[in-house]
Amino acid sequence: MEAIMQTLKSAPEYLKFIGFKDIVDMAIIAFGIYQLFRFVRRSRSGQVVKAIAFIVVAMALANLIPLRVIRTLLNSAVELGVIALVVIFQPEVRRFLEQVGSGKIKELFVAESYSNDLENAVKETVDAYAALSRDKVGALMVFERRTLLDDVLKTGTTLDCQVSAQLLKNLFWNKAPLHDGAVIVRNGRIVGAGCMLPLSGNVNLSRDLGMRHRAGIGVSENSDAVVAIVSEETGSISVAINGMLKRHLSPETLERMLRLELMPDAGEEGRSTAAARLSSVFKGIKGDNSNGKEDS
Repeated sequence: MEAIMQTLKSAPEYLKFIGFKDIVDMAIIAFGIYQLFRFVRRSRSGQVVKAIAFIVVAMALANLIPLRVIRTLLNSAVELGVIALVVIFQPEVRRFLEQVGSGKIKELFVAESYSNDLENAVKETVDAYAALSRDKVGALMVFERRTLLDDVLKTGTTLDCQVSAQLLKNLFWNKAPLHDGAVIVRNGRIVGAGCMLPLSGNVNLSRDLGMRHRAGIGVSENSDAVVAIVSEETGSISVAINGMLKRHLSPETLERMLRLELMPDAGEEGRSTAAARLSSVFKGIKGDNSNGKEDS
């Protein structure tokens, strides 16, 4: 306690040596650290960062005890890990360099926000899916959240427009050029169509599920996206989140789920985990969700 009081008393003396350049220097460093945390939160690198933190703590303990063999192994792992990190974060590094080179630096530092178009996107999607389900027209929509899907966007046609029921019905019409791919929605706006999604690696999926459903589950396994699917054969509506698929939904249930998952102010349910929200949304809904053939 005495040391803390002594430090507080001497603080004014230290402040005299801090100039404008020092303040700017510290502000830039603080902003960089803030953006690093935002990057980790928005990307799929959270688990990697936890592993790095674990290795750093293990190295500190090995040096403190000391444990010579473990320390030598960890030092060797860190030397190789620098190269491994470049490989692991290659998509993110490439995106950063592309944006810097194109002058789109602002996109790197814009704070997370939910567009005013999101409310309209949910309503128009539900209206379109009700019609598509009735007419048995296949559909696949991916609502992007914190995990950016820029690599997926590059496989399709880039767009920038509001979500509307008529546009969605035209995009998914079976004779339209882009009907086989997925529509990507970012902050309530369509940013891509005809996009190819990675298929799920889950070998335990029902054989009744076609390529459209497997692609929807696949992208939900690799990101935090919400994926809405309409079966071309049965017209059944499904939603995939975190690798979990819920089938045979009504338009009302679809709307409720999209609002809970995509709206930040959905209440206590909106702050719970995806699994808990799935359970609450479909509590009381009966029916065998494993029967009935689903086509791509």
